[in-house]
Amino acid sequence: MTSAVERQQLLTMIHEACQSGCRLTKACDEVQISLRTYRRWWHDGQVQEDKRPEANSLPPANKLSEGEVQIILDIANRDDYASLPPSQIVPSLLDEGRYIASESSFYRVLKRHGQLHKRGSITLLPNLKLRQQQGRIRCTRGISRT
Repeated sequence: MTSAVERQQLLTMIHEACQSGCRLTKACDEVQISLRTYRRWWHDGQVQEDKRPEANSLPPANKLSEGEVQIILDIANRDDYASLPPSQIVPSLLDEGRYIASESSFYRVLKRHGQLHKRGSITLLPNLKLRQQQGRIRCTRGISRT
């Protein structure tokens, strides 16, 4: 966004160039603004303020509702899907005949809730043991001697 002071300076330079005989389009090109921008900034003989900060913007019509977000989280955290990425969850839901949201929506929701990489649990087989050796964690098969 261009501040009101900067707009005023640019428009002053454009007006001085035009009074010296320069065409308006060439003067706008020199300060690197389009003719449309000039007309938006200079209206009724005054410098216009930027109206974007006060503009009322509506949320997108296709934005997921809180209920839909919660359904995505519930499905992604189910035991059978907890260790799968969205690229595998969505097709398996489609195989069941259910469409909840797109794969990218699943990724966005899980990322926003910090669950993209931290879902599910890692379970070791009963005969595997973790041991720490020289700053490393190693997984080895447990040997039980009788």
